[in-house]
Amino acid sequence: MKHTDIIEVLATEPKLQTITVSGWVKAFRSNRFIALNDGSTINNIQCVVDFENFDEALLGKVTVGAAISVTGTLVESQGKGQTVEVQVSELEVLGVADPEEVKLTILSPKRHSLETLREQAHLRVRTNTFGAVMRLRSKLSFAVHQFFQEKGFYYMNSPIITGSDAEGAGEMFKVTTFDLDNVPKTEDGGIDYSKDFFGKETNLTVSGQLEAETYAMGLGKVYTFGPTFRAENSNTSRHLAEFWMIEPEMAFYDLDDNMDLAEAFIKYVIRYALDHCQDDLAFLEQRLLQEEKSKPQNERSEMALRDKLEFVSSNQFMRVTYTEAIDILRNSKPNKKKKFKFPIDQWGADLQSEHERFLVEKHFKKPVILFDYPASIKAFYMRLNEDEKTVRAMDVLFPGIGEIVGGSQREERYEVLMQKMKAMDIPEAEMKYYTDLRKYGTCVHSGFGLGFERLVQFVTGMGNIRDVIPYPRTPGNAST
Repeated sequence: MKHTDIIEVLATEPKLQTITVSGWVKAFRSNRFIALNDGSTINNIQCVVDFENFDEALLGKVTVGAAISVTGTLVESQGKGQTVEVQVSELEVLGVADPEEVKLTILSPKRHSLETLREQAHLRVRTNTFGAVMRLRSKLSFAVHQFFQEKGFYYMNSPIITGSDAEGAGEMFKVTTFDLDNVPKTEDGGIDYSKDFFGKETNLTVSGQLEAETYAMGLGKVYTFGPTFRAENSNTSRHLAEFWMIEPEMAFYDLDDNMDLAEAFIKYVIRYALDHCQDDLAFLEQRLLQEEKSKPQNERSEMALRDKLEFVSSNQFMRVTYTEAIDILRNSKPNKKKKFKFPIDQWGADLQSEHERFLVEKHFKKPVILFDYPASIKAFYMRLNEDEKTVRAMDVLFPGIGEIVGGSQREERYEVLMQKMKAMDIPEAEMKYYTDLRKYGTCVHSGFGLGFERLVQFVTGMGNIRDVIPYPRTPGNAST
């Protein structure tokens, strides 16, 4: 079927040319005006039918949700809300949608809550909100690759099945071919993984960082962009069990270089969305304004969505040490008045989302990069500072989200790395490939990880991370 995408038609100068468009019916008014959408844009095209020239039974099948194809003349629209419309000469119903069944779904014209939309995830992309979110997700994904390719990075694919835990958190999904009703055991009663598919205990990856580091030591600058998994029983608006991570790793980069890259990267992809997704952002901005009308004034955003994106993409991020941040938090009004759920009383505390958001939204009123964290709350691979108390770690904090990027300068010194692994009970044998890098031409190197869904969440203004991924995987939910 030769047809023209609606986004292209809406940008075409009407010269009485004949065109064909296909899509799904959003509305059919007065047996004459069809609002048609094909997913290429949030905007519908109006198709005008002279009902006297069409079979009544055929028009009866043109219902909300039906897939149709129309051919006709592209003319200047006489109505409001569109510049062009199609005067229909031919109409074909490609797929019917029973009006009574549609009433029971989220395709019905009435407004639905986001919770209801999640219950019909296979249909929600047909709604305006999710169509806009998923088009933005696609554009942001492209911008990620474009940024790194323009910077001379090489894209590498890290394994999804792994035998190591990059974060040392232990919250991993196990991979096995064992019959769970008849698991082979060792003499001491443990599970005999030597008889499993890979001959050892394996899991779904929590990060591609360690493997990316090995490639940075040969290609200089690399990045991964793929799915990662956390078996964390966390039912919050910020966590998923399956999500996508962007993880660049760079040889010869120190922490300052790392922070510079992270800031430039975030600004680039946000600017790309502003330049290429105006219609979807305009819709989501209006949606957010309507949603916030029901909130108390002090809980509403100080800036409209696009203004916030412009602000972030054009302003310098604030860089603050962890020690400075602790002093600010300790002396803050919420802390003194015991408003924080997790009070800050001493150096070494692991910052929570409420602390991160206070720094960003209330104190500095801009994105913040915190760096030089206590070694005790960070991973084994982060470079130890000369004070032997802190590591060269950094987090980028955003309004409404908290941490959006986590990274560090990696520990390149073999002896120091081995000491840290021993102190944290990281098995040496499992990590030989990683520690070997420090024996054969070690060098300063750095990297960071950005949770893609949190980026999409920020750009779209969506309040729940489950609404920025096609099929969210969360505790108790793995359905489509």
